[in-house]
Amino acid sequence: MDPMSTSRLEVVKGPASLLYGSSALGGVINIFTNDIPEKWDRGGTGVVSLQGGSMNNMGSGLARYTFGDEKWAAGGRVAYRSAGNIRTPEGVLPGTYIDHFDGAAGFGIERENVTGGISFSANLQTYGLPEELDDPDEEIENRQQRYGLQGRFGFEREGFFDKAQLRFHGSILSQKEVEMELENGLIVDEEVELSHDKRQFSTTLTMQHKPVGIFDRGAVGVNIHGHNLEIGGEDAYTPGEERYNIGLFTFQEIPLASRFRLQAGLRMDANYITVLPNHIFPDVTASRNAVNFTGSVGLNYRPAEGIEIGGQFARSHRNPIVEELFADGPHLCSGTYERGDPDISDEIGHGADMFVSWRNDFFSAELSGFANFFDNYIIFEPTGETDPGSGLPVFQYMDDKARFFGGELSVNVKPHEKVTVDVGMDYVNARRTTGDRNYLPFIPPFRVRTDIEYDYGNGWFGARVRSVATQNRVAEMEDSTEGYTVMGLSAGYRFNSRGRHVVILRVDNLLDTSYRDHLSRVEDRHFSMPGRDFRLAYRWVF
Repeated sequence: MDPMSTSRLEVVKGPASLLYGSSALGGVINIFTNDIPEKWDRGGTGVVSLQGGSMNNMGSGLARYTFGDEKWAAGGRVAYRSAGNIRTPEGVLPGTYIDHFDGAAGFGIERENVTGGISFSANLQTYGLPEELDDPDEEIENRQQRYGLQGRFGFEREGFFDKAQLRFHGSILSQKEVEMELENGLIVDEEVELSHDKRQFSTTLTMQHKPVGIFDRGAVGVNIHGHNLEIGGEDAYTPGEERYNIGLFTFQEIPLASRFRLQAGLRMDANYITVLPNHIFPDVTASRNAVNFTGSVGLNYRPAEGIEIGGQFARSHRNPIVEELFADGPHLCSGTYERGDPDISDEIGHGADMFVSWRNDFFSAELSGFANFFDNYIIFEPTGETDPGSGLPVFQYMDDKARFFGGELSVNVKPHEKVTVDVGMDYVNARRTTGDRNYLPFIPPFRVRTDIEYDYGNGWFGARVRSVATQNRVAEMEDSTEGYTVMGLSAGYRFNSRGRHVVILRVDNLLDTSYRDHLSRVEDRHFSMPGRDFRLAYRWVF
C-alpha cells in the first residue's frame, strides 16, 4: 500500500502475538487503513494530502472521504505516487522509477450488538529494476496488480463467551517481471521473464470469555489460511505451491497481585504444502505436512507509578516457503541467483526478552533486550559465486543452528514545554553456533538516532541525526559496509480555516552524504543510497 494510506500502526508483543501466527518470535506489526470505518462523526469528514520530492522528482497525492450516519458509514480513498530514478551523490541510479495507484472503498455498521463492515481494495504498481545498467537499450520493470476483499465483524452476546470477532480476507495478485528492448527510447519488444499469480484467503474467529477462576478475560480462536501460487515466465526460478493452514490458539491473563500480571499464549497449527510443477520444474511433485506447537509466557510488574518491568519466554515454529526449498534460477527483483534446498527442516526458535520502562510528564525511557536461539535457522547466504548465464551473485538457502542477541534504548526528554529531545539506539549480534561460528548475513549494524523539535503551537521546526556504525560482523562471503552519519531538517505550520491545514518542509540527507545501506539488496550494495532530498507536503483535514 501507499504509506500515505496508513491511518495507524499497532505493535503487538508478548504472548498476544500468537493470535496472529506461529513464527512471530519478536512480535507483530498491524497496519490499519480505516478502509472499514470504525468510529465516525455524523456527516462528511475527510483528508487531502499532497507531497513532492526533489531527489527523484516524486509527486503523490491522497484523498479520503467518509460519510457517516448514526448506525452506518461509507467511505473511500485513492492515492497515487509517481517518481523518477533515484539521484545519489555519485550519480543517477537507473531503473528505480515507480508508478503506484492505491484505492479502496468500504462500508461499516454499528448496531447494538454487532459492529464491523467490509471493504474492497486495489493496488496497481509498476517500478523499475536496476539490473541492466550498462545497456541503455534494455530495461526491466516489475508490474503488479493486487485486488483484495476484507471484512471484520464484532459481536456481543450473553453467556461465558460474551464477545467475538470474525475477520476474513481474500486477494488476487498478478506480478510480472518484464524485460524490454528499446530503440530511441521506445519499446520495440517485451518478454515476461518471471510471473507470479497468487490467490489467497484467510479467516479468523476469535472469542473472548469472561473472567473465570484465576483467569482474567481471555480469548480462544481458530484461523484458516490457504493460498495457491503459480510461477511462470522464461526465468521461473522456482515451482509454485499450494498451502493450507489451520491454527487453534488461546491467550490468557492471570492477575497474580495488584502489581503483577502473568500472560500466556498457546497455538497449534496444522500445515499442508504441495508443490505445483511448471515448465521449468516439470518433475517436482513433493508435498510436506507439519503440525506446529508454539507458546509464550510473559510477566509484567509495576512497582511504582510510571515504572513497568516485563519479560517473556517464547517458542516459535516456521515452515519453509517454496523458494527456500526449490529455488534454482535468477531472481531479478532481488538481483540474485537463488538456490534452495529441499531438505531444509522447519525453523524452530526459543527466545527471551525483557524490558524496563519509566514514564512521567517530562521524561520517558525504555530499555529492552533479547536473546533468541534457533534450531535449523534458514539462512539466505552469499556463496561468492557468480552465475555465468545471468551475471548475478549466487545466494544459497541453508539451515543451521544460530543465535541472536541485542537490545534497544529509547529516551524522550522535554527540557522545556515546547522542546522535545528523542534519542534511540539499537544493536543486533547474530551468528551460527556450529563450526566456525560465522556471523549471519543481512544483520543491521549498530545505529543511533537523535531528534530535537521546538513546537510553538502554530508551527514547529527540528533537526535529526542518524549515525550508523561500520558493519564488519558479516557472513563469510558477505561485503562489509562503512559507517556513516546523515542529517535532516524539518519545519511545519498549522492553521485552521474550514478545517485543519498543515504545511511541512523536510530535508533528508542534508549534506548529500554518500553511503551504503547494509540491508540493501541493490546490486550487492555497491550503489550509493539517495542523496539530498527536499520534500514539501500539504495536508487538509476537514
